[in-house]
Amino acid sequence: MSATPATVVLDSAGIPYELHPYDHDPANHNFGDEAAASLGVDPLQIFKTLVVDTGGRHLAVAVVPVATQLDLKAMATVLGVKKADLADPELAVRSSGYIVGGISPIGQKTPLTTIIDETAELFDTIFVSAGRRGLQISLFPQSLATITSARFADIAR
Repeated sequence: MSATPATVVLDSAGIPYELHPYDHDPANHNFGDEAAASLGVDPLQIFKTLVVDTGGRHLAVAVVPVATQLDLKAMATVLGVKKADLADPELAVRSSGYIVGGISPIGQKTPLTTIIDETAELFDTIFVSAGRRGLQISLFPQSLATITSARFADIAR
């Protein structure tokens, strides 16, 4: 399996992780739900990566369980801004260097402030996109926070 920017970053930092490939159905646009079902993992343990716009094209990254939604007001509060909205998908792709449905919080082209929902700390390992559809990485929540310079906060509902 070929490397992704996420796996390159993790390998370079010596952070342990495990790859979990699965067959992605191109007709399926519920990427997180598909990953959870295909891998037989609790949807609260698989985290989606969302790029948010905090105004004036200032972006940040939210990492929340696929079984939840991002609480945009909570995200704005944590970031210390008035408002946060989901970023335009094209902007998210340009900033991250990944495709929609395969955006990883790790190894993004433009490093952004990253907030991980605090529920990640309830698990020994969590799953995030490895940087392409049909490929997940499992790793320790603290390892994800370290490699992305993230902090944990209550941002999901």
